[in-house]
Amino acid sequence: MKYKPLNNSIYKRNRLNFMNQMKGSSMAIFNSNDIYPVSADTELPFEQHRDIFYLTGIDQEETIVILYPSSKDNKTRENLFIRRSDEHTKIWEGEKLSKDLATKLSGVENVHFVEDFKNILHSISNKVDTFYINKNEHYRANSPVETREDRFINWLLKKYPAHKVAKSNPILQRLRSIKHLDEIDQIKKACQITKKGFDRVLRFVKPDVWEYQIEAEFIHEFINNSSKGFAYTPIIASGINNNVLHYIKNNKQCKDGDLILMDVGAEYGNYSSDMTRTIPVSGRFSKRQKEVYNSVLQVKNEATKLLTIGNNWKNFHEQVGEIMTQELFKIGLIDKNDIKNETKNNPAYKKYFMHGTSHHLGLDTHDYGLLEDPFQENMVFTVEPGIYIPKEGFGIRLEDDVVIKSKEEPLNLMSDIPIIADEIEDIMNS
Repeated sequence: MKYKPLNNSIYKRNRLNFMNQMKGSSMAIFNSNDIYPVSADTELPFEQHRDIFYLTGIDQEETIVILYPSSKDNKTRENLFIRRSDEHTKIWEGEKLSKDLATKLSGVENVHFVEDFKNILHSISNKVDTFYINKNEHYRANSPVETREDRFINWLLKKYPAHKVAKSNPILQRLRSIKHLDEIDQIKKACQITKKGFDRVLRFVKPDVWEYQIEAEFIHEFINNSSKGFAYTPIIASGINNNVLHYIKNNKQCKDGDLILMDVGAEYGNYSSDMTRTIPVSGRFSKRQKEVYNSVLQVKNEATKLLTIGNNWKNFHEQVGEIMTQELFKIGLIDKNDIKNETKNNPAYKKYFMHGTSHHLGLDTHDYGLLEDPFQENMVFTVEPGIYIPKEGFGIRLEDDVVIKSKEEPLNLMSDIPIIADEIEDIMNS
């Protein structure tokens, strides 16, 4: 692996916390992701299911975990199943994890090969009344693809129709939303790698470069610093493309006088960073561009202060909306009549700022977290306001990654990444 793994005490604690919330006489099963085909004999690079990784630290395909907290034998409370290496696999793919190494990484003592899974599952299933199944219930989830987990659940419920079913996801939503300090350190490392990419890009950008060339500068720096690459599909949007929220074509030439909106982030050890910066192609903002830029930055700075313990998602976004309204009025995009005529469902600011300000960040870029729960210490959020003005030919978004703290101001993990307009201009022209 490219990254330094966390100590297995983290995963032991994660499993214990999960099992402490399970019902009596129950077991929970988790499956790794598929390796997804493209066409012919090609496949997408494997990405481990983040729940498996959270519970074990195992980053290998065909991994399964059974948690059985009511076992009288402590060793069998946790069962890990891994893919066996054979001679063919060793030659073509390389050695897979040994049982000893799997134990070292995960802290699970009872490690088996996957071919033993169904027999061991059957032996445990006779002793429990309830299966915890792991469905994707994230509020943004909308993929029609049937996953390895989906297929397993269908088989399990058909095989054991008399068992009750409970859901793993609500437990994991709360557990994963609060980060251990070691997890925050992994996110910080991802942010540091992102900074290196951005520093490189600031010195690279000039009129007539292509969006995809900027993307290439980022990926070079990311991989060169122990990252697998982008944590999500990067947005490199110049000119009018600034106003397309999820622009990913990255195939236009950057022209003098335009802005480039870059929404990019490196991953490290399966943890995500998520940064947005908007910079001038020429190295200098116009007067109007800087005016709007500073308004977005003001909203970001004020919104960050609102990420405090006890606040909640609904209040936070209403508060940010009020701040954005003030800034839009200040720069002449809305007037008193717009504010007077706004409604709760159609606030005036939505014409120029139509997306949310924040999302949870961690093992997933849009990480686990229940929106109705109050903010708690060591939750990690993005803060990403934007102002989009198609009629003026540009849009601006700025984004940092922030940790909620109990006795101090929110911790900005990207505080050392340039964001002040004058500083960006100085670097680009140095």
